[in-house]
Amino acid sequence: MSYTMWKDIPVPFFMSVYFFNVLNPDEVLLGEKPMVEQRGPYVYREFRQKSNITFHANSTVSYREYRQYHFFQNMSVGNESDIVTIPNMLVLGAAVMMENQPYGLRLLISATFKAFNEGPFLTKTVGELMWGYESKLVEFLNKFFPGMIPGDGKFGLFSEFNNSNTGLFTVFTGMDDIRKVHKIDTWNYLKEVNYWNSEQCNMINGTAGQMWPPFMTKESTLPFYSPDACRSMALVYQQPGKIAGVPVFRYVAPTTLFANGTDYPPNEGFCPCRQSGIMNVSSCRHNSPVFMSHPHFYNGDPVLREFVHGLSPNEEEHGLFIDIHPETGVPMNVSIRLQLNLFVKSVPGITETGKIAPVVFPMMWFAESGYIDGPILSTFYTNLVVMPAIMEYSTYIFIVLGVLMVIVAIGLALCSKVGESVQSVFSTVAHVCPRRATHAVPCGFSYRPLHIHKLTPRK
Repeated sequence: MSYTMWKDIPVPFFMSVYFFNVLNPDEVLLGEKPMVEQRGPYVYREFRQKSNITFHANSTVSYREYRQYHFFQNMSVGNESDIVTIPNMLVLGAAVMMENQPYGLRLLISATFKAFNEGPFLTKTVGELMWGYESKLVEFLNKFFPGMIPGDGKFGLFSEFNNSNTGLFTVFTGMDDIRKVHKIDTWNYLKEVNYWNSEQCNMINGTAGQMWPPFMTKESTLPFYSPDACRSMALVYQQPGKIAGVPVFRYVAPTTLFANGTDYPPNEGFCPCRQSGIMNVSSCRHNSPVFMSHPHFYNGDPVLREFVHGLSPNEEEHGLFIDIHPETGVPMNVSIRLQLNLFVKSVPGITETGKIAPVVFPMMWFAESGYIDGPILSTFYTNLVVMPAIMEYSTYIFIVLGVLMVIVAIGLALCSKVGESVQSVFSTVAHVCPRRATHAVPCGFSYRPLHIHKLTPRK
């Protein structure tokens, strides 16, 4: 069952996308705080398929997992044709990247933006922002600076994700050691990445994030490597629970996951850092000033929310969690929630940035979720709850029956011995005191006839 589930995940996965629509773009250019409203969810069914599956002699297996996204209108609040305004990464992101370049070069970049009619904010449809829109600027940059921006003349936040794979994973099968099953041996032939500034931060730890080794305890962590985040993460135990009678452990992101190096020294390798609660991923995102966080800056430094109007974080809607069956390592309910942010500021020489105050600008957040339900859940309940219970109760029943059989056997043995003793006594009596012909007299008694004397009255 484990291999089948691993190869063809039977659980439907969905990606719910929320955009932060900017309500006051003109005022932001004058230095005012951004005011945003959340739009969505725009829900996509995520299809995953493993291919190029190759087993190796060292108890590992290699594969690539491809993913496709299809819009699900009936689960969405809105349509892909909805119009949304967000910061223009091509302009505001490039401006921050060019901040330390010569002033003349910055003027040239600004003139280029004007020539291609690129402004500081984008007003596009959800579909265009997700999967790409035609951009003369991107086409120009790819022509003269190949590889600078991914895409073929289009730019979209998720244009790299659809119909793509997450790289070549090589994981352990657990044939030689069940404790290593699903753990990553290499990713794209690498034991570690080189995006970060410390050996610990560059380590590729845990699994690919779909299944984990069995026999987990409350002290266990849930490590996994995310190619999209370019790093390994580890969730921690929060509480036990049940899903339709199946026992699970809930694991959540620790508050230190996106902490800066000052608040949590092991994260120093992910710096340069800003406030705790956001992670700089520019080193693996073409050096664009992109930051990752929990939605609405949940678990982040409160100052992050002070610079943006319209955010309201809470654990139920914005917390990341995985409910896992501890005995098998199979996730029963998953919700991975992350937010993409762009650091923006006014840059002299690039007039498109106006007087924008420095701010980590929330652009959108998404939740990848899936849970076991229906016949699969029934099968899990039968195999993981009912059958073990039957086995456990059967053990007790067999123990009780065994005890009863021992008691009965002892009783029968005792009865047999008592019967033999009684028979032996009667045999002895019969031998020592045989019956007389006319009277049966117990042994030890003498038989004397009774004489009756006649009484006569006194004179």
